[in-house]
Amino acid sequence: MKLLESGTELDGFTIEECIHSGGMAHIYRVHYAEGQRDPGFAMAMKIPRMTTGDGAENIISFEIECQIMQALHGNHVPRFVAAGDLSRVPYLVMEYVSGQTLEHWMQANPQPSAEQIAKLGAAMAHALHALHQQNTVHLDLKPANVLFKGDGSVVLLDFGLSCHACYPDLLAEQLRKAVGSPAWIAPEQLVGVRGDPRSDIFAVGVMLYQLCTGRLPFGTPQTDAGLRQRLWVDPVPLRKHNPNIPPWLQEVVMRCLEPEAAERYPSAAHLAFDLMHPEQITVTERGNNIAGTRFRTHFKRWIKAAGMHYQPSPMPVQQIEEVPIVMVAVPHMDVTDATLYSIRQAVARTLGTRPGARLACVTVISSGLTSASDDKKSESNVHRRYLTMLRQWAQPLDYPGHQTSYHVLESGDVARALLDYARGNNVSVIVLGAATHGLKTQRFVATVPIKVAMDAPCTIILVKQMLPFKWLGEPKSESNAAA
Repeated sequence: MKLLESGTELDGFTIEECIHSGGMAHIYRVHYAEGQRDPGFAMAMKIPRMTTGDGAENIISFEIECQIMQALHGNHVPRFVAAGDLSRVPYLVMEYVSGQTLEHWMQANPQPSAEQIAKLGAAMAHALHALHQQNTVHLDLKPANVLFKGDGSVVLLDFGLSCHACYPDLLAEQLRKAVGSPAWIAPEQLVGVRGDPRSDIFAVGVMLYQLCTGRLPFGTPQTDAGLRQRLWVDPVPLRKHNPNIPPWLQEVVMRCLEPEAAERYPSAAHLAFDLMHPEQITVTERGNNIAGTRFRTHFKRWIKAAGMHYQPSPMPVQQIEEVPIVMVAVPHMDVTDATLYSIRQAVARTLGTRPGARLACVTVISSGLTSASDDKKSESNVHRRYLTMLRQWAQPLDYPGHQTSYHVLESGDVARALLDYARGNNVSVIVLGAATHGLKTQRFVATVPIKVAMDAPCTIILVKQMLPFKWLGEPKSESNAAA
């Protein structure tokens, strides 16, 4: 289809300038024709290319995007406005989001710091988590499809190759081949898996590798054989290209780029958590390695990949629910050993039913504890003391397969601090002690557990003292003594 001229009217929309002309579609700025209500935001119209030389995937991806865009919502995707009839003029009208793509950002910032990279990666992971919670996997993440708004948040673009668990996968049905951008496509996509949210985590890993080194980890392969190498080959360690990269960042990126999806982060929420709390990352050989992966390891993977058959992926929401981030609020004032024990037992049961879950141990201290002195050492000592307390409390919870981190928050409002932490870190379950005041008192005084339970964005587990610890110190009865 030829380019539309500015001023052309189409189904009540007036065409403005063409802002993008790509291999699969043209994108125009548009506005409603006179007499129609202003939606309150700028709009863009996407029209697929349908010339003789264009492939069938252009129109199929257009159908997919129209279908999926109507099902998505939230701040991390453009708002859907309208779609045109495929038999007449196919088009998709959506919100036009102003900002800067990651592609343009990288051109303007060729050598970002580790802190900048972590901030960008966390924003991408937050957006991905919101998308996966809607049972959608993007499958075409790349710098051109990641838009950063002025507030630092991310909007994901171009859902033409995406997969929604509740809709038919037209690309898989019609093309019977892997589709995606060669530099960013995940290994499992090459063998037909299109519903695994960890494929998007792989693509984020590729972009983080680009930010760290200025290079693509697997180059730009043009053949199927070149693409399949990522089924068994690890890229060159980041720190070999850029010695300034800290080990914790290499640990994160190389974990995202693991050939097998099961070895990557189990969800985008876990990835965002690590990038926001680098001091909590446990650096393994993966983060310290500079020499690269041994030939023997690559050879073993090659043999395994030769007969590899990936199983169909469960729904993204189901995968996220199986590996939640569990937050436990550990009190440090006016608390008995019995309550601390009961909270720990509740956390143990929660982790026991959720293999792969992450545990965040949190305590909130008064701001006055550290502001009373201007001595920074004093502030560090206060935090260190409470971190030690958290580690001692959580020591019996050191189960294999679970990552545990420790956080001391400063606030005059304990409930608000806990809620802000839960929202900012995509927490799925909060475990905290129940109020010890009587019901009559609670009618007049809103306790911390009540405030958290009222406004929590996730599941709440309130724990009461379960074991009769008060009996343990009492003398034996006469009947017991006689026995």
